[in-house]
Amino acid sequence: MGIYSSISIEDLLRRCSESGDIAAWEEFVRRFHRLIATVVLRTAARWGNASKQTADDLIQETYLRFCANDQRILREFDHRGADAFVAYVKVITANVVRDHFKSSYSKKRGSNQIEGISDEFTPAAGENAAGSPKAIERAVLIQEVQSHLSLCVAGAEHDRNCKIFWLYYRAGLSAAAIAAIPGIGLTTKGVESLILRITRELRARMATPKLGVRENLPAESKGILRAKSF
Repeated sequence: MGIYSSISIEDLLRRCSESGDIAAWEEFVRRFHRLIATVVLRTAARWGNASKQTADDLIQETYLRFCANDQRILREFDHRGADAFVAYVKVITANVVRDHFKSSYSKKRGSNQIEGISDEFTPAAGENAAGSPKAIERAVLIQEVQSHLSLCVAGAEHDRNCKIFWLYYRAGLSAAAIAAIPGIGLTTKGVESLILRITRELRARMATPKLGVRENLPAESKGILRAKSF
């Protein structure tokens, strides 16, 4: 358990919003991640897209919403007890999901259509839907990156390092935000160092012809990438 595991919701939000305390944010994620993920999945399902990729993106977008504008959402919350904040988290999360799908649908139909979209409306699959040319192209690229990434992060911390890479490049989280996630086990500088090393080797691998990729890499690029602890 973290050092803030026993403090009240009010104190936890104050520490997150005023001091930017990493340990406080870790506790915030520990307490509310399951709730956020559940609301994202349920709301996204109503819009017809509860894929893992979409859910992961929306979960990270929810965290970014809480951090936006110098944590304004947390600072302006009217503290009326733990249950009140749980309801608040549900509303914020559901709004993030709805805003995402409404914006996507509005771009397809025209910006003037957004006001008439009901919260219960499920839009038809668009150009990003599974099976569309754009989705297939993106899937092929991701698969190619993933195949090289597995070699770049081989070792005991394979799963963790892959997670860090995707959180940075696909979810758009900063190194500091990633370092604050429970279980990462690296400082902000450690995350930055790891991302830099993975990116360099990944670019080298993808720029090299598929035949003899490993053999043609510089000697210093070979081997297991290991993150330093700072």
